[in-house]
Amino acid sequence: MKCLLVLLLIVALSQAFVVPSVSFKSRAPSPLNAVEVSVGEGEPVESAIRRFKREVNKSGHLMELRHRRHFENSQEKKKRKLVQARNRKRLERMNKRRMSNRT
Repeated sequence: MKCLLVLLLIVALSQAFVVPSVSFKSRAPSPLNAVEVSVGEGEPVESAIRRFKREVNKSGHLMELRHRRHFENSQEKKKRKLVQARNRKRLERMNKRRMSNRT
């Protein structure tokens, strides 16, 4: 019974992070879909919750929630995207150097 309640809580939390569609235009499916974690028969609930948290972090739900907490105008969004792209490029360069140093 306790396992079922925890599982229902996990499902409810995963649905809470789904971002509703703002427009009625047909778009490609959003990468932010509900996170699913299947609990094994003899698996402890704590490990399932840990896996659920990890999946939520990897899916980007929390970052999207953080960005949508307040209104972000187009200039702020553009700035944020530029900073994200700069950080992503820097990480790619660092990984490329690291890989070239190994060989």
